[in-house]
Amino acid sequence: MLRGTVVRIARLSDLLSLSEDQRIRLLVSAVTDYAIYMLDPNGHVATWNAGAERFKGYTADEIIGQHFSRFFTPEDAAADVPGRALRIAAREGRFESEGWRVRKDGQRFWAHVVVDPIRGEDGKLIGFAKVTRDVTEKREKEQALFQSEQRFRMLVQGVRDYAIYMLDKEGRITNWNSGAQAIKGYSADEIVGQHFSRFYTEEDRANGVPQFALQTALKEGKYEREAWRVRKDGSLFWAHVLIDPIYDESGEHIGFAKVTRDATEKKRQQDELEQTREALAQAQKMQALGELTGGIAHDFNNLMTVIAGASDFLLKHPEMPEEKKRRYLEAIAETTERATALTNHLLAFGRRQSLRPVVIDLGVRLDAFAEMVSRMLGSRINVKLQLEAEAALVEVDAAQLETALLNAVVNARDAMPNGGELTIGTRECELDGAPAVCIDIEDTGSGIPEDMLRRVFEPFFTTKEVGKGTGLGLSQIHGFAAQAGGRAEIRSVPGEGTAVTIVLPVTDKPVGGAVDKLPRTVARRGLKVLLVEDNEHVREFAHHLLDELGYRVLSAASGEEALEQLATETVELLFTDVVMPGISGLELARQARRERPSLPVLLASGYSEEIVGSAGAEFEIVRKPYDVAMLEAAVGAALDRSSA
Repeated sequence: MLRGTVVRIARLSDLLSLSEDQRIRLLVSAVTDYAIYMLDPNGHVATWNAGAERFKGYTADEIIGQHFSRFFTPEDAAADVPGRALRIAAREGRFESEGWRVRKDGQRFWAHVVVDPIRGEDGKLIGFAKVTRDVTEKREKEQALFQSEQRFRMLVQGVRDYAIYMLDKEGRITNWNSGAQAIKGYSADEIVGQHFSRFYTEEDRANGVPQFALQTALKEGKYEREAWRVRKDGSLFWAHVLIDPIYDESGEHIGFAKVTRDATEKKRQQDELEQTREALAQAQKMQALGELTGGIAHDFNNLMTVIAGASDFLLKHPEMPEEKKRRYLEAIAETTERATALTNHLLAFGRRQSLRPVVIDLGVRLDAFAEMVSRMLGSRINVKLQLEAEAALVEVDAAQLETALLNAVVNARDAMPNGGELTIGTRECELDGAPAVCIDIEDTGSGIPEDMLRRVFEPFFTTKEVGKGTGLGLSQIHGFAAQAGGRAEIRSVPGEGTAVTIVLPVTDKPVGGAVDKLPRTVARRGLKVLLVEDNEHVREFAHHLLDELGYRVLSAASGEEALEQLATETVELLFTDVVMPGISGLELARQARRERPSLPVLLASGYSEEIVGSAGAEFEIVRKPYDVAMLEAAVGAALDRSSA
């Protein structure tokens, strides 16, 4: 018997020369990871290998002949666990278990044990083969994993502010924590195995939102939304939802982790905050509207005073000298132009001014502008030009740009009554991440206090003394910049000066690429025009202008009346106001075009192209107030457009 001795075989022939019994003994003796030994029918140790000696601590001489129960704990030995193991092995042909065992030094280890009966050729029990493995480390890992899972399960179950649960691949619920029960109202017994779509509203289910959520989580690695969800009792709550896909160790998708939080209170607070903000914004709008109304009333009353006074004198004194009549008429005409300019300022502020864009080089334009400004301001104010932007091509309304620049320059001049320095420059910048150019108009004047700086772009708000400013200069700059696709900025330090910046997007179009608004066609005398205007006085005025141009005029007071005339009359131009009760001018134009696709159409608007919407691409538009020259040019443009 080889009693644990390792026999070294030099050659394969030496190994083959051994008997089968000798080779088996060599094999068993060489195994060190398993205790492999034999017991007699009563449980006494009959053989002992190197593995048994390694993790049980006994040498073969110490243990052979001893009863194997000494490897058991005292409590297991007292409970006859060793005897039961042998009896089960003899009766059933095998005994397998795990349990604590004791080394020679008294230290315990966790063992995996297999006992097989050994029988002779006659079937008589002659002993037992026993294989033991030390699996203490494996058990400790399993115990650690089990405890970790238990702690995690306790953690998940202990969370009550979040519904945390899992779904299988089809969306059926596989587990349920206490937070889910608290938020959604279902117990685990009621909901496990059900599809998670029952938490969605009927509308969301009909729209396939639950399936979309799982598909999104699988495709993008996460799905996160806020929406209404349904509790067991049918009540709605606002939920913040997070869904993550779950994969096993081989990378196969096995389900989803779902976390839901009841965010109803948070949403309520946000809604209340939003309502408060809206109320504040509405109050600010009303305040601004009051100031706007007051400013408009003040300026228009001044203008109307001149017009009314001059008209009254003309009506009451028809016999007055022609020269005096002429002066009154000139005053009326001049005041009317100022009223038109005032409304244009207001439209520019509201970004409702129709623009005539052209591509210009700011470097060239500002060079000429600075020279003109230098002469205008005189010697007390030193004008400097700093053109740093290389890419300075912009597409803007040149007249509106010049008006905006002049407004900024006039404000700078007024802020430097004793002289100073005005710098006009360009620099490259960005607008919403895209290339842009900044036009800076900077002065060394008195500056603007911080509390006023926030309101300077409001119409009729002015930092100047009463009677010295209309409050429309900076608002026009703001409106022009916004409508040109940019923005206006201002910064100021009291006592040091103010800088107004107009940020405009750059363009790659060639210089001079203007929208051609000049008509090539001059309407012939005798052109038959259908005039549609709901305001009697404006209709009469427009009729006289068209008569003066030599056109034949049919009049209609509404869109409905115009359609009746179009059905019976052959007209060569439809000239209609945009805003009318019933059928609007735009609807009328489109309906007329459906009947006669080539019919020239001219729209008149006293407000803005924004009301007309996309009509600017379909029809020619003339802005109110218009005169004979403007109307004649607009008719020609309408005929050009129709021909094109």
